[in-house]
Amino acid sequence: MKSRESFRNSDSFRTLISSLISILIGLLAGAVIIFIVGLTNSSISFSGAVEGIKIVLFGVFSTGRSAGGALSFGFNPVNMGNLFFRAAPLVLTGLSVAVANKTGLFNIGAPGQYLAGTCASLFIALSIPSSRMAPGLIWLLALLGGMLAGALWGSIPGMLKAMLNMNEVIACIMTNWIAANLVTWLFDISKLKNTAEGTKTGYIYKTTYNGVATPKFGLDKIFAGSQINGGIIIAMILCVIMYVVMEKTTFGFQLKACGANRYAAKYAGIKDRRNIILSMAMAGAMAGAAGSLYYLSGNTEFFWSTYQSLPAEGFTGIAVALLAVNNPIGVIFSGIFMSMLNISGMQLTYLTAYNEYITDVIIAVIVYMSAFSLIIRTMLAGRKKNIAGANANAEPGKREQTLPDAREMASSSAAVKEKEA
Repeated sequence: MKSRESFRNSDSFRTLISSLISILIGLLAGAVIIFIVGLTNSSISFSGAVEGIKIVLFGVFSTGRSAGGALSFGFNPVNMGNLFFRAAPLVLTGLSVAVANKTGLFNIGAPGQYLAGTCASLFIALSIPSSRMAPGLIWLLALLGGMLAGALWGSIPGMLKAMLNMNEVIACIMTNWIAANLVTWLFDISKLKNTAEGTKTGYIYKTTYNGVATPKFGLDKIFAGSQINGGIIIAMILCVIMYVVMEKTTFGFQLKACGANRYAAKYAGIKDRRNIILSMAMAGAMAGAAGSLYYLSGNTEFFWSTYQSLPAEGFTGIAVALLAVNNPIGVIFSGIFMSMLNISGMQLTYLTAYNEYITDVIIAVIVYMSAFSLIIRTMLAGRKKNIAGANANAEPGKREQTLPDAREMASSSAAVKEKEA
């Protein structure tokens, strides 16, 4: 009982509750919008609005419509498999942001690091002939190359922060757009463009062109017909590794110490500049792994004209990290939840008159509430204190009983001292 009560009073429990409150408020806001749109649109009506809410909540289990036109739900291997496939890059970009936040840095450069990892991994995977090297070894080299490229790109704002004390947000924004245009140029002059399909322009070959693809670990048999592969398992393993590094090692303690107070850490003998650079490099490696796993899957092709926009996965990673309160393990669940909303948005478009942008509104509300999670935790902590104070006032007898005990202890100790004298 005491351990359960101490857990309820812990910061971890308040963090969990604040995240759940953020999700519930976001879903409630989405439900209100769905109802308003449904009731004001003659083609949707009240019953259509109810269907919209069902799909937002349970869209991943949607199996379409029955012969009578009613929505049907059940185990949908395609939706479930696609959910995990899309969750892998979100988990890793969320992990990228969370690792940097743990050390007091705001890594808004995940999109650029994602592109750097994508570029390096595709060049390695498609340039090495599978006839000369085993496809599995090519895939491993491509993944490691993507992580290294992301780490190097992430270390640039880290060095600017450590050496020149330049704001990492500004540096990350600049490196994002440099990466977008640099990757565009590199793919534009390369021989990796898809020329086999004449109707396509600006696309890079899928890695199946070279016989290289992320292993599926048998998941394709469970989720038949989906895009799933082993990327989600690799993402989970990286989350566990980063949790152990950050929470169970001296190196992780030093990183967090630099994040809490860089100058105090330096006074204590911790190399603050080195740790800031390494923190951003680790964050970049995770974002680079996200891009690598997504495009090494074998069923996705890269559109190289990235100067038009930055990868959405990099920015969604900020929401994933906020919702997980920068916990590397929590990032797994928040990434899967965000992926679930994406799948629900697609089902909303296919099966109703709504569009998927309603789920974007839900995500936006959740992000805003997650940003205020500290306020929610403070309110919960204040409520706990008020309850504890009320219980103490309600039982004055117990508090009075402790006073005589204290006096007796004081008198007995005085008697002992007199006897010794």
